[in-house]
Amino acid sequence: MPIQNLLDFRDPEKCTRLVIKIGSALLVDSSGQVEVEWLRSVVNEICTAREMGIEVVVVSSGSIAIGAKTLEFEGGGRKTLAEAQASASVGQIELASVWSRLLAERRLVAAQMLLTLDDFESHKRYLNISATLRRLLKSGVVPVVNENDSIATGEIRFGDNDRLAARVAQACNADGVILLTDVDGLYDRHPDHPDAERLDEVDGVTEEIHAMADTGSGSGLGSGGMTAKLLAAEIAERAGIALAIIDGRHEMPLARAMASQAGTLFLPQRDESGKRAWIGGRMRFNGSISVDDGCVRALHKGKSVLAAGIFAAKGNFERGDIIQVLDVAGTEIAKGLVGYDADDVAAIMGRQSAELEEILGHSPRSAVIHRDHLVLM
Repeated sequence: MPIQNLLDFRDPEKCTRLVIKIGSALLVDSSGQVEVEWLRSVVNEICTAREMGIEVVVVSSGSIAIGAKTLEFEGGGRKTLAEAQASASVGQIELASVWSRLLAERRLVAAQMLLTLDDFESHKRYLNISATLRRLLKSGVVPVVNENDSIATGEIRFGDNDRLAARVAQACNADGVILLTDVDGLYDRHPDHPDAERLDEVDGVTEEIHAMADTGSGSGLGSGGMTAKLLAAEIAERAGIALAIIDGRHEMPLARAMASQAGTLFLPQRDESGKRAWIGGRMRFNGSISVDDGCVRALHKGKSVLAAGIFAAKGNFERGDIIQVLDVAGTEIAKGLVGYDADDVAAIMGRQSAELEEILGHSPRSAVIHRDHLVLM
């Protein structure tokens, strides 16, 4: 049975593998120094989890904030891309050193993995990430993951470690993700509002839930915000992974949250694994197709995308690319591995299956996107 409440994150029968994401606002103080004693308390909690039989992967922010202090950059090192990359290059060494030292105090070995969005968008590299994480965990190592901000640009970066944590959880087949942050969960309006109420549980992220999100990062050190956390929750919930947002501003934050049941838990919605999980987590696309209402209804009944239901195609995609499927309003309803190049889709869209061979000059494939390679959003 999947995780159903916060206490389940401490149950090795329900949570055999856990991803913990730590935001910059918690790990680094306003002067750019690592909060060593706070982090030591988290390491102690990781050790406790390991002793209970729960494997732990850490996704750790903080390298830019740390490096910016060393380089004396104003604005936390985020004024320009060059400053951010330089700050990350310097800060990552210290960040890795602190993690290694504190884990070693508890006789645990740390491993560093620096990843980019491109690493997850390539299926081959995604499989390599998965294999590396699994081998490290099998060896009793605590992987410490961060986005490789020293080389990542706007086109090939997550931009926040919340979604990175969800994709890491997919890749290592984790049962749960905990986002430690400087708020104690999702509120129905801005937390500063006097009538704001925290949601203890979210059974599926909807447009209504998204409307509650505050897009800013309260501390100014991070790059996430509640919108990024909801996007991470969507990635996790489709893969059958529970995700919790809890307050990390105190020492021993995991134990504190479990004891008080304080935080917001996003319940798993499906159980997509393997290639379907990879498809569902994709964030970059070479194109899209738009389909009519009849096709949308068919997809929700488990059918494939056929040429007859397509009325528009955009982009320069090739057979085997992952593309978006949009409804008549332009809303993304699915992602899938397309069976035709963009030119062929343009030639056959709106046509019946019996017409395709004459149009293409060869026997057509069974579908533009087969249901086995399609993930509904």
